[in-house]
Amino acid sequence: MSTLVWAVSDSATMIRRSVLLSLRSIDALLMSVLLPVLLMLVFVYVFGGAISTQAAPGAQSPSYVDYVVPGIILLCAGYGSSMTAVSVNSDMRNGVIDRFQSMPIVSSAVLTGHVTAALLRNTVSMLLVVGTAALLGFRPEAGILDWVLAVGLIWLFMLAIGWLSAAVGLATSSAEAAGGATFFMLFVPYLSSAFVPTQTMPSALQWVSENQPVTPVIETLRGLLMGTPLGASGWQAVLWCGGLAVVGYVWATYLFRRRGR
Repeated sequence: MSTLVWAVSDSATMIRRSVLLSLRSIDALLMSVLLPVLLMLVFVYVFGGAISTQAAPGAQSPSYVDYVVPGIILLCAGYGSSMTAVSVNSDMRNGVIDRFQSMPIVSSAVLTGHVTAALLRNTVSMLLVVGTAALLGFRPEAGILDWVLAVGLIWLFMLAIGWLSAAVGLATSSAEAAGGATFFMLFVPYLSSAFVPTQTMPSALQWVSENQPVTPVIETLRGLLMGTPLGASGWQAVLWCGGLAVVGYVWATYLFRRRGR
């Protein structure tokens, strides 16, 4: 069997294992999948009437549900990151990873299983968010190519968050610490243009919001789905997501291999 076929087979086995583990953790699964939907309802019905969005000069101001959908979609990955980190840490603490490392399997397959399971969970959550938003009046103007590009960017962002979460799970000393350490990934979207335009923020906070990775991703999704100008946000979003995915992958695989020495 060639190395590539071996790696694919091992990864498929670990993906199946991680998906089954997710299905058995019903409470954590419901939290990571349904919480973004509840946040959508809260922001639209509780805060939406008090928050105004700004459109370009001469353009019609978008409804708040149209404005907030990209941010809620990215929150799916943030909430799912805790489950990924905790799952990886639990494997490390209960000795499962040690047993896997003693077996003739591709070392990266274990982490690939966790990250892919997170991607599947987050995709389900994303579909629920978009479906709920449609019921609330979300009316995107995207064509087929726009949707393809938007979904590709969302998956790239989720992949980056997944690998960073796996690395956090390996780096922390307990499941509780792993879950707490991922709070940063959940908090960052709130310091972006996800829920209010950056122009409404104090100058110092506005600079932070405009120069962190989530804002260009959100602006790119907003441009693809709602037809707003992309500007430089498109390539910035790809660079941020790709760079974070590489950092998370290198960090996670390094920690995994170091543990096996």
